[in-house]
Amino acid sequence: MHYLAEGLRLPTNGLDYTILAIYFAVVLGIGFAARASVKTSLDFFLSGRSLPAWVTGLAFVAANLGATEILGMAATGAQYGVAVVHWYWIGAIPAMVFLGLVMMPFYYGSKVRSVPEFLLQRFDKSAHLLSSVLFAFAAILIAGVNLYALSIVVEALLGWPQWVSIVVAGFFVLGYITVGGLSSAIYNEVLQFFVILAALIPLTFLGLKRVGGWDGLTGSLEKSHGGEFLTAWGGTGIGDANPLGANWLTIILGLGFVLSFGYWTTNFAEVQRALSAKNLSAAKRTPLIAAFPKIFIVFLVMIPGLVAAVLVPKIGTAGSDLTYNDAIPLLMAEFLPNGVLGIAVTGLLAAFMAGMAANVSSFNTVFTSDIWAKYVKPGREDAYYLRFGRLITAIGVLASIGTAFIASSFSNIMSYLQTLFSFFNVPMFVVFIIGMFWKRASMKSGVWGLVAGTGAAMVNYFWVYKQGIIDIPTDQGANFVSAIVGFVAGAVVMVVVTLFTAPKPEAELAGLVYGTRSPGLEEPPGEGDDAWYRKPALLGWGAIVIAALCYVPYSF
Repeated sequence: MHYLAEGLRLPTNGLDYTILAIYFAVVLGIGFAARASVKTSLDFFLSGRSLPAWVTGLAFVAANLGATEILGMAATGAQYGVAVVHWYWIGAIPAMVFLGLVMMPFYYGSKVRSVPEFLLQRFDKSAHLLSSVLFAFAAILIAGVNLYALSIVVEALLGWPQWVSIVVAGFFVLGYITVGGLSSAIYNEVLQFFVILAALIPLTFLGLKRVGGWDGLTGSLEKSHGGEFLTAWGGTGIGDANPLGANWLTIILGLGFVLSFGYWTTNFAEVQRALSAKNLSAAKRTPLIAAFPKIFIVFLVMIPGLVAAVLVPKIGTAGSDLTYNDAIPLLMAEFLPNGVLGIAVTGLLAAFMAGMAANVSSFNTVFTSDIWAKYVKPGREDAYYLRFGRLITAIGVLASIGTAFIASSFSNIMSYLQTLFSFFNVPMFVVFIIGMFWKRASMKSGVWGLVAGTGAAMVNYFWVYKQGIIDIPTDQGANFVSAIVGFVAGAVVMVVVTLFTAPKPEAELAGLVYGTRSPGLEEPPGEGDDAWYRKPALLGWGAIVIAALCYVPYSF
């Protein structure tokens, strides 16, 4: 267990605690206000599909502004440099636009309550059950990451041991989600979005001022870390060395396509916000609205990480008691006066609660609707599922407290998250994308695609990388390769299984495959059967070529 260095205790006073107390009171107030609108399970899990696009759009981006964005991305900036922009401009924006324009018509038009439920309609029960279990497990692990990151800040604020911080913070989040359901989580995420910006903006500008502005920052980093630390693409040629330990091929395919699209288009913690929109137009605009602030938020997390790399050159090294995750608390203690410090602490706590709430609220929906109501206790009255949803929320938070201690063993929680995404999100994405664009994909191909994708990604990470079968320089580079391998394995297996098993009856594919008309949509969202993406030979050969290429860079 890593405990925050003694020198990072934040010099808080009564003003800071007052700001924090006011924020917590408002959050709980929103939870109790939202309770009045929770009459059915649809209200609890999807806000009754009644929210406007601007609310769901801000909640969409705020749900991602958790540990990944704040501590994780600042840590990535301190460790890898300017290459952190890849996670935004390549690893987020294109996939968010694709989700809004291409995939939301399928999700919203099919009236599903969750992402796994779409697999039930497109494939069969085995694919649905496996995807539900995998997602529920991943959601708890990721919620634990946010809870652990939150505990770092609480420890810095109050000096509490991390285990106390984790437990207290977990039960606070449990309170407002259990009371108000998804509406409580979403409206709090809108509030949290603005509080987060109020925290990060002064921290960024004060950090730049301390190191002599952008010129002073880049000059210092070039001397201490080399020129490649300050470029996004420098040194990414095949066979070249760079801080990220990846090359242009693995960045584009592994992060820009597989991990990015796998996360943003199939991660129900995000998609759930769009599904709660009041109509299809609002659902489609939700990720598009979120993409605009996402373009610029990278500067608010990257620059503090770079500043920390200048001020504490040994951060994250074996000779230091500071990990990369400490970059943000370090700068808060160094730069922010009382009052502003209270806003910053509140902003960080808001960020982590938003990330945890997003994953817990998606977990309770999937577990209740896709596992419990479908396979354990089907056919019960709606009030029963509403009560069970609140119960499983509490269980999910308790499980997240346990997984928070797993996250505490990683120096860079961003690497840990990317590992989880390559295991769980990527296989689900390949099943979705092939099932959505290829009418012939058989019912049984879905479950075998999930098994193959998850298994291949784990084999690459734990055996090929960890056992040194192939020399991949960093965890991040290994994650990119694992994502590519998982995607390719899932695609190849789906094509092969499809060739030997029966397709789903065409009458049952309306609105589920690109080019078919759905009662929920005015127009079919795709082309005819002669489109290139419907040809299994091209899919199979393309996947094999990518599989061969993903290991080539590490043979030089």
